[in-house]
Amino acid sequence: FLKLLVAQMKYQDPSKPMDSNQLMAQTATFTQVEKLTEMLTTQQSMVTAQRLQAASDMVGRTVSYTTTDGHTGSGVVSSAKLSGSEPTLKVGNTDVPLSSVTEVRSSAG
Repeated sequence: FLKLLVAQMKYQDPSKPMDSNQLMAQTATFTQVEKLTEMLTTQQSMVTAQRLQAASDMVGRTVSYTTTDGHTGSGVVSSAKLSGSEPTLKVGNTDVPLSSVTEVRSSAG
C-alpha cells in the first residue's frame, strides 16, 4: 500500500495535480498505516519480552520437552536466552526451544 501511494504521488501529472481533499485523505491513511506498523512492532517486542520472562521463570525447574526428531527429554533448566525471536532453555547440554516444552515441574518433584 505504501509503495503504491508513494508511486502515485511521485508520478502524478503536474498539469493535473491531485485534489487537495484526496491528498489529505491519502496522507491521513499513510499516517494511520505508519502508526499501525509502529504498534505492531511494539506489540511484537512485548510478546518477545513476555516469552523470555516465561523462559527465565523456568530456570531451576524440571521441564519435559519434545526433540526435533519426536523423542522426549527432560531435565533441569540452567539458563534461558533469546535466540532470534525464540527463547531457548539450556537443559543439561541441550538447547531447548521454549515452544518444545511440554511440562514444567518444580525440581523437588
